[in-house]
Amino acid sequence: MQATDRVNEDDPDLFIDDEAPSEGAPVVDELAPWRILIVDDDVDVHVVTKFALSNTHFQGRRLSFLHAYSGKEALEKLRDTPDIALVLLDVMMETADAGLLFARKVREELHNDLVRIVLRTGQPGQALEHSIIVDYDINDFWSKADLTTRKLFTTVIAALRAYTTLANAAHARDAALAELQRARQILNEVGERALVLTLDREGRIVDANPHFCQVAGQPLERLRGRDLHAVHREAFPPEIAAEILSELSSTGAWSGTLRTDVAGVSRQLHCSIKAYKGADGTVEQYVAVATEPG
Repeated sequence: MQATDRVNEDDPDLFIDDEAPSEGAPVVDELAPWRILIVDDDVDVHVVTKFALSNTHFQGRRLSFLHAYSGKEALEKLRDTPDIALVLLDVMMETADAGLLFARKVREELHNDLVRIVLRTGQPGQALEHSIIVDYDINDFWSKADLTTRKLFTTVIAALRAYTTLANAAHARDAALAELQRARQILNEVGERALVLTLDREGRIVDANPHFCQVAGQPLERLRGRDLHAVHREAFPPEIAAEILSELSSTGAWSGTLRTDVAGVSRQLHCSIKAYKGADGTVEQYVAVATEPG
C-alpha cells in the first residue's frame, strides 16, 4: 500500500494519543506505558494490531502505540524515542527489503541493542525465515497469516519480558561503571603521593593517575592496554599473587603490603585493590590504590 492510500492519521476514531488523558478525566498517577512501534505500510495492520492489544497490561503497565509506514519513518521514530521497547516490523514496504534494512540500521547505526524486533511478513517461506534469522539481529519472525491474536499477545509479552531483563542489566552495568568513575575521580584526588591504577578484567592497564605515570616514567598513552609488566618487570611472589587472586575472587577486595620494582626503583607500598563487577556478576575492572609508608 502506498503512502497516498493511507487513512488520515488525524482521524480521531483511528488513532488516539495514548499519552493524553481525555478531557475532564481525573489525573491518576500510573507507571509509564510500554512503547510499541508498529511499522507497516498497511493501515489495516495498524488498526488490527492496536485493537488486539488494546487491553494488554504487563507488570502493571499498559501499552502505548507509535506508528510508522516506512523504514525511513520508523528509523526517525526510534531515533526520537529511544525508550521504545518493541518494534512490530513489516518486511516489504517502500522497498522489498525496507524492514530488513531498518532492522540492520537500528543495531549498527543507532547502536540500539535493547529494543526487541519482531518481524511480520506476508510472504512466508521457511528458507526466507532461516536466512533472515541468521543474517539479521531480530528477535522473532512470524507470518502474518499465522500470527493469531493469542500468539500476538504471547509474542509481545515475551518480547517485553526480554526487554526488561536487558534494560535492567544495562542499567546495573551503567550504574556500576558510574560508581567506578566516581571512585576513580575521588582516588585521583586522594593526594599527590597516591598511585591509582585501573585494570581491565584481563589485567591490562585502562587508566592511571598522573602521579602513577610520573613514577612509572611513562605517559598514560604508552601504558594503556599493556599489562603490569610494563611497570613492574618482576613477577610477584607466588604466595602473594595467590593470596590476592583468592581474596579478589571471594570478597572482591584485597589490602596488604607489596614490594614492587617500578621504573627500576624498589618500593614498599600499602596497596588496596577492589574488583568492580557488571550486571552479569563478572568483573569489569579492578582499581588499585597504593601509597608509600610515611
